[in-house]
Amino acid sequence: MKYILVTGGVISGIGKGIIASSVGTILKSCGLHVTAIKIDPYINIDAGTFSPYEHGEVFVLDDGGEVDLDLGNYERFLDIRLIKDNNLTTGKIYQSVINKERKGDYLGKTVQVVPHITDAIQEWVMKQARIPVDDDGVEPQVCVIELGGTVGDIESMPFIEAFRQFQFKVKRENFCNIHVSLVPQIMCRCAMPLETSVKEKISMFCHVEPTQVICVHDVSSIYKVPLLLEDQGVVNYFCKRLNLPVEMRPRKMLTKWKEMADRSDRLLEHVSIALVGKYTKLADSYTSVIKALEHSALAINHKLEVKYIDSADLETTTLQDEPVKYHEAWQKLCSSHGVLVPGGFGVRGTEGKMLAISWARKQNKPFLGVCLGMQLAVCEFARNVLKWEDANSTEFNPESKHPVVIDMPEHNPGQMGGTMRLGKRQTIFKSSTSVLRRLYGDVEYVEERHRHRFEVNPELKHHFQKKGLQFVGQDVEGERMEVIELDDHCYFVGVQYHPEFTSRPIKPSPPYFGLLLAAAGKLQSYLAKGCRLSPRDTYSDRSGSSSPDVDITELRFPSL
Repeated sequence: MKYILVTGGVISGIGKGIIASSVGTILKSCGLHVTAIKIDPYINIDAGTFSPYEHGEVFVLDDGGEVDLDLGNYERFLDIRLIKDNNLTTGKIYQSVINKERKGDYLGKTVQVVPHITDAIQEWVMKQARIPVDDDGVEPQVCVIELGGTVGDIESMPFIEAFRQFQFKVKRENFCNIHVSLVPQIMCRCAMPLETSVKEKISMFCHVEPTQVICVHDVSSIYKVPLLLEDQGVVNYFCKRLNLPVEMRPRKMLTKWKEMADRSDRLLEHVSIALVGKYTKLADSYTSVIKALEHSALAINHKLEVKYIDSADLETTTLQDEPVKYHEAWQKLCSSHGVLVPGGFGVRGTEGKMLAISWARKQNKPFLGVCLGMQLAVCEFARNVLKWEDANSTEFNPESKHPVVIDMPEHNPGQMGGTMRLGKRQTIFKSSTSVLRRLYGDVEYVEERHRHRFEVNPELKHHFQKKGLQFVGQDVEGERMEVIELDDHCYFVGVQYHPEFTSRPIKPSPPYFGLLLAAAGKLQSYLAKGCRLSPRDTYSDRSGSSSPDVDITELRFPSL
C-alpha cells in the first residue's frame, strides 16, 4: 500500500480537496486502484448536524454516512464509492479509544494522546485504506489522505504526530506528503503560473527539489487541475518516489478527461436554472446540486447559469418589507429556463418554495424537486388543485387537518445525529411510461442515496393520482413515495432521494439530466430518439448512445 498525505498551510480552504482528488485521478488514469480518506480534526462524530452555512453541504454515502463535502469531490473525480469510515474525525477517534478503555482493552494503563490516540489514527488509516472502492472489488494500491484544516492548528496536532510516526512504520518508499500552500503575488488574484526563480526559492527554503514544487494556478475549471499536475510531471515523480507499478504509456482516461475539460470552455448556448432554496448565500451549501447541474449541462453542450433565489424573498411579507428584493427574486425566477427546489430543513422560506413550484406547474416550466422539494410539490398540489387549504407537512404544522407529509415511524425526534433514513435505498418504478424511468435507461428499479425524516403520507396518494400527480416510484414495500410526475407537463418531477450524490462529470444524474434537457427544449426529441442526443451533442461516436451510463473509456467529446 502506498500512502499520499495532503496537508495545507497558511489558510484553510486553500484547495487541498481538489489537489487530493486530482492526484487520485491522474494515478487512477495510470491503471492503479486508488482510494481516499478525509480527516477532519473537529470533535463532531460526523457532519450530520452541521448547518450548511457552517460547513457547506452534508454529503451522504451509500452506507448512510453523513460526511464532509470533500468526499463528494473524491467520488466524482475518481468515480468510486466510499463509506462512512473514509471520513475520520477527532470525535470518532476519541470515541473508539474511550470505548476500548471502558472495555478494559488497555489493561489498566494510563490512556494518553501518545501513544493511544496516535496509534488509533494509524490503525484506522491502514485498515480503511484496504477497503475496495471500485466496482471490481479489487483492493486499492494507493490511498490519498487529506488532513483538513491547517498545519499548526491545535486540533491537528495528534494527526500530525500520528503521521510523523506513520512514515517510519510503513517505510519511506510507501509514504510521501504533499503540502499545499499559498504564494501571494502582487496582482488582484493569484492567477498566474510561478516563475522559475520563485519555484527555486521555495525549493531552497522548504528543503525539497525544484521538481517537487508544483504550481497550481487558477484555471477555468476544476477539472483542469489533474491535467495541470500531469503536465508538471507529478505522475513521474510518484512512480520514482513510491516505486509505483505504472507503464509509461498514453492514458485513455486522462485523454477523455482533457477533452471534457476543454469542451467546457467552448460552450456557446446557455441554459439558466433557478435554484430556489434556503441557504443560497453560500454556494457550498449546494455543492453536489451545482455539480450535478454542471454535469448535465455539459452533456447537452450548454453553458450553465444558476440563478440563486432565497425562497423567503418570493413571499408576500418580503413584498411589504423589501419590495425591490421581492421583485428581483421573481424576475430571476420568471426569466429562468427551469426551476430546482433542493433539499433542506426548517420552516423558513417554505411558502416561497411552494410559490415557485406553483409558478412552474402553472407555466409549464421544467421543475425538479429534491427531498423537501418533492414534499413541498405535494403540499402545493394539495392546496391549489385538491383545494386542501391547510395542507402541509407535520414538520411545519403538526396541527394540519391535511397532513400530506408526515414523520416516519422510526424517526427519533429526541436525538438529531444519525436518526434519519440514510444511505442507498431501492426505488421501484410502478409505471412503464414514466419519463424518469426512461431517463434511467428503462430500468425496473434504481438505487439512490437518501437523507430525510419526513415522507409523503401514503394513505392520501389516491387523491393526488386522480388529479394527475402520479407516484411513479415507490420503495420496495410500496409504502414510501419516492418519485412523482405530473401528467401533461413538459417536466415536473420530484424525487425523495438525493440523486446529486451519485452524479459524475461524464455520467450525469438522470433526474438532473432530464431537467436540463427540458430546460434546453431537447427532452422530447431525446426521448423520441430512444434516449439519444443529436450528433453534435452526443457523448459517443461509436456506440450511437449518449446514455449517462456509457463507460468513461468509451466517451469522446466532439468539437463544436
